Amino acid sequence: MTHRTDREFIPVRIAVLTVSDSRTEETDTSGKALVERLVAAGHVLAEKSIVPDSIYSMRAEVSRWIADPEVNVIITTGGTGITGRDSTPEAIRPLLDKELEGIGELFRWLSYRDIKTSTVASRALGGVANATFIFCLPGSTGACRTGWDEVIEPQLDYRNTPCNVVELLPRLMER
Repeated sequence: MTHRTDREFIPVRIAVLTVSDSRTEETDTSGKALVERLVAAGHVLAEKSIVPDSIYSMRAEVSRWIADPEVNVIITTGGTGITGRDSTPEAIRPLLDKELEGIGELFRWLSYRDIKTSTVASRALGGVANATFIFCLPGSTGACRTGWDEVIEPQLDYRNTPCNVVELLPRLMER
């Protein structure tokens, strides 16, 4: 990936959703890590929310953000494992217009360095719905750091080529 200096940075508006039956704003270290990183990168926090690991709670919040023209990107954290209540992929996948299989594949490849074969239990995924990019990451703070630093942030920087998702966001590119 090449970082082009002839392009100006374009901030995107990002909504962060923590999926957890037990986290609160005070204990949500993964959501906080994502917010800190996106703001430090120059993006705008559109909204942050915590919902229980319930398919319908997740779909309601994510659907609202998909329909909101002020939200360009949604990042979820949590609910991507294989335990009984983990249901983020089942909640989000039906909302997607297109799934980007490479998001989950790249995340698992990168996380292998840190957690070895435990990464097979990660069901991280990405896609696009109504011109809104959606990234679903595991709930651990380390996984969120890896996902943001090595997958999401480079794709949300318009200066990175040969391609990035920012240039595919019509609401931003029309300005």
